Amino acid sequence: MPLAFYFDQHVPAAITRALRLRGVDVLTAYDDGAEEFPDEAVLARATALNRVLFTQDEDLLAIAHRLQAEAVPFSDVVYGHQLRVSVGRCVADLELLAKVCSPEELANHVEFLPL
Repeated sequence: MPLAFYFDQHVPAAITRALRLRGVDVLTAYDDGAEEFPDEAVLARATALNRVLFTQDEDLLAIAHRLQAEAVPFSDVVYGHQLRVSVGRCVADLELLAKVCSPEELANHVEFLPL
């Protein structure tokens, strides 16, 4: 099964557009009607849809680390700091992940951009 992403409401639209142009499956919280969901619900939604969550929100990063420590299963979280990773680098790294990884390989992990 190919890797598919779920983007929280903080991800710039430019990243979404660029990945979709490259054929990467991206569903945003806005597309899903979840833009007002609390962070834990966003991660739960991504997990329920078997999608990797991409975020630039440090609160979601903390939630993922807590779930790891508690051994609670969740979809992979990919984190890219807003000021340390450019839009172009996010697009390139996320496209690479989508093309070489499966959801099973990334389950219960936290990945950091740049790769």
